[in-house]
Amino acid sequence: MFEDWHAINTLLMTYAENVDAARFSEAAALFEHATYRLEFAGRPETVTYQGAAEVEEFFAGGTRVHADGTPRTRHVVSNVIIELDGDEARARSYATVFQQTDVLPLQPIAAGRYIDRFERVDGEWRFAERVVTGFLLGDRSEHVVWHAGLPGDVS
Repeated sequence: MFEDWHAINTLLMTYAENVDAARFSEAAALFEHATYRLEFAGRPETVTYQGAAEVEEFFAGGTRVHADGTPRTRHVVSNVIIELDGDEARARSYATVFQQTDVLPLQPIAAGRYIDRFERVDGEWRFAERVVTGFLLGDRSEHVVWHAGLPGDVS
């Protein structure tokens, strides 16, 4: 049981590490067999991406990469609750995104929640679905590049 919890927790942390390093193809590969959905608290719109190619296009097209080759962010995943049920699992966690750039002091720029569903296939855990809900949004002008497919002004 601990091994399963550890494998799923590693997926959660690997996602954050890859996004913060602008390794978008590696982050997206975690969703090869998954749906990735964005929701915004208090708004009816959602945006859904299916599979690694669509998720990578979203990351690469929507994230501002700075001179050091990164988004200058740290995604902190906390309050992780994992519920195991055979070859399926669900997880809930909070995500807080911090950023510092040449023009932006260190500050939280977003706080939200991940609701994840996992499946074990051939002994390996993988994402089956991720729902990202943004609740508290700060100055994301140095992080997000607006592009078609996202509701409203997200810059």
